[in-house]
Amino acid sequence: MIDTIGSSVTLQNGVEMPLFGLGVFQTSGGRQVRNVVSWALEAGYRSIDTATVYDNEAGVGQALKSSSVPREEIFVTTKVWNSSQRTGHTLQAFDASLRAMQMDYVDLYLVHWPVAGHHVQTWRDLETIYESGRARAIGVSNFMVEHLQELLPQTRITPMVNQVEFHPYLQSPELLTLCQEAGIQVEAWAPIMKGRVTKVEELCSLGHKYGKTAVQVTLRWLLQRGIVAIPKSRKKQRIIENADIFDFQLTAEDMAVIDNLDRGQRIGPSPYTFKF
Repeated sequence: MIDTIGSSVTLQNGVEMPLFGLGVFQTSGGRQVRNVVSWALEAGYRSIDTATVYDNEAGVGQALKSSSVPREEIFVTTKVWNSSQRTGHTLQAFDASLRAMQMDYVDLYLVHWPVAGHHVQTWRDLETIYESGRARAIGVSNFMVEHLQELLPQTRITPMVNQVEFHPYLQSPELLTLCQEAGIQVEAWAPIMKGRVTKVEELCSLGHKYGKTAVQVTLRWLLQRGIVAIPKSRKKQRIIENADIFDFQLTAEDMAVIDNLDRGQRIGPSPYTFKF
């Protein structure tokens, strides 16, 4: 039963990962990210997702150190950026992330994008990091079916998570099936379509039915599908509202309504054509 903000999924290595967390993409380093993380922790969030390229790892670390919540109760994710993959500096990038956040370990370390010609070696570096004990889990981000089909035969350790764009208009059924069969937990970025779910008639109608917003209905749909969601916000009230999704449950019929919204429509960059 998904009835508390502490609800979690068990990764293939036994690590518990919160089903719900905070993303800090496009949140400025320094005071802004410190405030955002602090508000989230006060609201009960126990998962924070950052990345080297977000340029706010230091602020995330400062917020966690100043919090009364013990570090071991917070699930921290960060990611290796593409330039470090291309130069073969993944291990150094990981060390730099730990220093920036003033941590001895992270809970999840991800390959941010599948950089052609480099992501297999990058994954081998993540396997080394995992075996050192400095990352409790490792995974990938933005890996589509083709990328996983290339990577999986060359791994010693199967990725534990695949963080991808996933929302009502982009449900990637083939990718989801592959991840489920391989024991890879799917995690959704842009889960509320950058706020655009508020313009989707079906989601608004369901929100009215449950006394919730379209955003809250969408996030609840993801959790009930077993997909980790990390909505981002820089506003305290929105952070609190996003987490108000544990006092109701969508019926099977209403879940199907949202399942049927899939258009294969991306909002963010495509893993097949990105140039950064």
